[in-house]
Amino acid sequence: MAKGEMKEVPEETSYNIGAAGTKVKEGIISSLKGINEIEAEIVSLVRNTVSNALKATASVATDGVVVTKDVVKGAIQATEEVGTGLILSTKSVAKGVVMGVSDVGGDVLSVAGSTVKGAVKGAAEVGADVALVARRAVDGVIEATKEIGGNVEDAATAAVGGAIDAAGSIGNTAVRAVKDMLVGVVTGVKEIAGSALPCTSASDAPEITTKHKTKREE
Repeated sequence: MAKGEMKEVPEETSYNIGAAGTKVKEGIISSLKGINEIEAEIVSLVRNTVSNALKATASVATDGVVVTKDVVKGAIQATEEVGTGLILSTKSVAKGVVMGVSDVGGDVLSVAGSTVKGAVKGAAEVGADVALVARRAVDGVIEATKEIGGNVEDAATAAVGGAIDAAGSIGNTAVRAVKDMLVGVVTGVKEIAGSALPCTSASDAPEITTKHKTKREE
């Protein structure tokens, strides 16, 4: 009898936890699906806006960076008005920008750097986490470059360079935070693990492309 009761309690407890766990799981999945839908909408909006804006200009090469800065500012202002969401939306905005520029044959590498740079500076202005925004922006650039079949290594190098450059204008603490955050991102992409990390300071950013196997020099 006692043994029967001992067996019954764990079974009932297990069932209750399972039901609660299932409910949480379903709720999270539903929420994440909603987030994914929102992110996809942002990517589509930014991509179409950028490509249409560039199609209307005489020079894609000249106006690509200008349009990019304008789009990033718009995204930052939107998050200011809503009150949250900059970190979540940054990846989608960066991805949309790169894809939009690619659609019209623009210089993806230049825009990759300027997009991340704009996102980092914007994050500092609104008091958001600069390092997390930098990471999300770089993730967006890498993801977009993979989807369009571009050179992921070069795009990541340009994106990381833009992040470090922007952090350098904010301060040494920002530089270190951004570099520490991006170490995980870059090493997570096998193809670019030894080439996209800047070495010691913001002033090293322009030299990133020539330092292909110096990640351990720090």
